[in-house]
Amino acid sequence: MSTLRDLVEEHTSLGSKDIDHLHRLAGDWQLLSDLSFADLLLWVPVNGHESFLCVAQVRPTTAPTAYQDDQVGRTVGGPEVAHLTIAYRQGRIWREGDPVWYGDTPARHEAIPVRLRDAEGEPGSVIGVVGRDTNLSTARTPSQLELNYLTTADDLAQMMADGTFPPISRRIETTSAPRVGDGLIRLDASGKVTYASPNAQSAFRRLGFASHLVGEDLAALAARLADDPLEGTDASARVLAALGGEAPSRKEIEARGATVLTRALPLMPAGVPIGALVLVRDVTEVRRRDRALVTKDATIREIHHRVKNNLQTVAALLRLQARRVETPSAKAALEESVRRVASIALVHETLSMSSDEAVEFDGIVDRVAAAAAEVGTTASKVAMRRNGTFGVLPAEMATSLVMVLNELLINAVEHGFPEIDGVGAVGEVVVSAHRHRKQLHVTVVDNGRGLPETFDAEQGGRLGLQIVRALVTGELSGTIELRARPEGGTEAVLALPLTKR
Repeated sequence: MSTLRDLVEEHTSLGSKDIDHLHRLAGDWQLLSDLSFADLLLWVPVNGHESFLCVAQVRPTTAPTAYQDDQVGRTVGGPEVAHLTIAYRQGRIWREGDPVWYGDTPARHEAIPVRLRDAEGEPGSVIGVVGRDTNLSTARTPSQLELNYLTTADDLAQMMADGTFPPISRRIETTSAPRVGDGLIRLDASGKVTYASPNAQSAFRRLGFASHLVGEDLAALAARLADDPLEGTDASARVLAALGGEAPSRKEIEARGATVLTRALPLMPAGVPIGALVLVRDVTEVRRRDRALVTKDATIREIHHRVKNNLQTVAALLRLQARRVETPSAKAALEESVRRVASIALVHETLSMSSDEAVEFDGIVDRVAAAAAEVGTTASKVAMRRNGTFGVLPAEMATSLVMVLNELLINAVEHGFPEIDGVGAVGEVVVSAHRHRKQLHVTVVDNGRGLPETFDAEQGGRLGLQIVRALVTGELSGTIELRARPEGGTEAVLALPLTKR
């Protein structure tokens, strides 16, 4: 299915600012749909304004939909769009006409012109039409809540026709906005509450306000209830800003262990400020879980930090022991163990600074490669280079892969570029990585002396290669192939799945 932008750019000549306004509308019109108890369809004129194309649709969460099928991408013309044509050409809200039928569903048509204000703040030309279609199959006498919803919806519809709804966001909101069903408060021009839904009343009772909200000055009440006086002043200022015609960002009020998220919107149909709409949502449990997750993340990072410290202590003890051992083979085994422990410590060091159980692996590879380059003899000069990127890897994969690469790089340096008769070798080891579909492909290539003719990868007795095979085929569920390069040197090729089997 094509996106709103794709459809508008393909079928109309609207500019980028107009399209951005339609996007803002589609991002904020769930509010109007829920208040209206109606489906909203965004139509743009096509074919010389003789027909209309539906580029977006939203269904209400407060009432049954009038459309079981998706209408986006549908083009209609003729008498079926007469109400859209009138709203578009005359620039006014159309509410006349008898109900229409969609199959067995009776519906009431309305059409609201969509405008974007110009740089001087004046209403521009109509760029689209919102069809507000209400399912009448469950029509009944509306309650007080529903009457307040519908009254507010009409005010927002007029603001849409004026070009003042939706408001232009000053910054990206990172918190989920309260919905109509979470809690709704309507204020008059003086800031007094004229209506508060039961959920809104309950939210403020969680904050410690036991009386009824109707008649209260909401800005003063928010300042009085908040635990932090500065936060209370900020919450109050945002309510006052909405009463003055602005659209402030969302704000959380904390009091008595409860947290309520608020969003204030100005109500100014025909450009006249008549009050404000305040949506509220009790997010106490959400914030409690957020705090628990933050505490858990901090604990996990501390654990990784301590594991790293412990591994570094183990490596230091092994290094001290290696200095006291006189047998060359035992000394070499201890030094290899030091490098293996240190490579695992690198992963835990990275995880101790991360907010999740994943690591940027490129930096770890570069550090392991630099350490491996120092393993060679002082006379040898082996350069290390990385091609491509490993990207972000999960912790369990990173721990095993860093040991595999550590062994392969050390083997390449030690056995690919040996010192002969006091003369060191010069060469290069290249680690390459790229992702293909759901696999990570890694190669370790050197231009050294290559594999012995009698080498058998499956029967190789070196501990390092045994560790590599066990980790790749077991922990990483991948494959590895060691082979000689025709131009000289050795190549290790790994194919590792990025998802668990």
